[in-house]
Amino acid sequence: MPRRVVITSAGVISSLGSIPGQIIDNLKKKTPAFIRSSFDPDVVTSPVVNFDIMASVGRFKERKYLNRGARFCVASARTAVRGSGISQEMLAKAGLFVSAGPNMDIGGEFPEIKEGKMDREGLMALWILKFLPNTPASAISRITGIHGENLTVTTACAASLQAIGEAYRRIKDNYLDLAFAGGGDSRLNYGGILAYKKARAIYSGNEDPETASRPFDESRKGFVPGEGGGFFLLEGLEHAQARGATILAEVCGFGTSMDGHSMTSPEPHGKWGEQAILVALKEAGMSPGGIDMISSHGTGTYLNDIMEADMIRRIYGKHTPLVVALKSWIGHISTACGALELAICLTCMREGYIPEIRNLKNPCLPGINFVRKGMEHSVNTIMLQNFGFGGQNSVLIIRKMVTV
Repeated sequence: MPRRVVITSAGVISSLGSIPGQIIDNLKKKTPAFIRSSFDPDVVTSPVVNFDIMASVGRFKERKYLNRGARFCVASARTAVRGSGISQEMLAKAGLFVSAGPNMDIGGEFPEIKEGKMDREGLMALWILKFLPNTPASAISRITGIHGENLTVTTACAASLQAIGEAYRRIKDNYLDLAFAGGGDSRLNYGGILAYKKARAIYSGNEDPETASRPFDESRKGFVPGEGGGFFLLEGLEHAQARGATILAEVCGFGTSMDGHSMTSPEPHGKWGEQAILVALKEAGMSPGGIDMISSHGTGTYLNDIMEADMIRRIYGKHTPLVVALKSWIGHISTACGALELAICLTCMREGYIPEIRNLKNPCLPGINFVRKGMEHSVNTIMLQNFGFGGQNSVLIIRKMVTV
């Protein structure tokens, strides 16, 4: 029989902060950290300042094999484990579902490549570990003692939401009692910025950095890259209740699909993104009217925003839920965006506060309930949407815990 699945611990590292009080305070005070990149002055980024993995993990000799994104992943996972109250015996049986992206800091790792030759004096013997996608999972297992079923998901910007969704289904279908899921990423290096700039995906210009990210606005010019990590403990409801765990929210639906349309741009009408949404709603036993708030992908890119806005209006008609775009606050964190957005959604749900979509003055489509001003407002159900390069789509539905 399918089980109900709940979230009972969370760890987050973001440019808005790493604890719920700090995050909600920065949302209310409208103090996101957007600055110009040191690699390209035309590009705006949202960095995590003063991050030190040792603060979360302690001494760990293999940390030299972790790229910056992997460090966020490992640190947020360690925080979630530490806050879970799980015994070592339980940890040994727990699942581990990790999202990962490529290490784009190629120039930083290999500052001189001549005639294709990469070797240099001082190159680490195991430099390959900084480029393997499963390195964060390996490090998390070594540090925490998690030894159960595991999966590394690399589905671009949809990856961390998909990792969480896969963990949810393993527990729901009785393969696992509990699992940790999430991810971390950083592309705030020369290689990452160059790649996105060449693809014409990121904002580039000389305007005030605070106005660079403007999802769903007619004047949007691309996303602002960010960095960070988010991790969660998911477990069966009865398992959580038996050990007296604090329940943050219930996960009740998940959907995923693939466009098969373009290597970079979404299917223009959101046909397959809509399919992922409908699958998630069906699994949750909900109609579209049961959703109180949508945490949109909301990148601020021209093609994604118009596709997503049109899809929302098509599914919900004249009565759309509240729509937020958290990337306007933390930037786009690539494979980890869904994990950080979930962490912020959990905080907003608990605090009863809904943040505005920053810099939204002229919506690209009318008739959508975009949140234009932050407000004290209670929400019970939230749908999170992520759509990534390669046509990857992931949707997750959470709700406040309701016991029956």
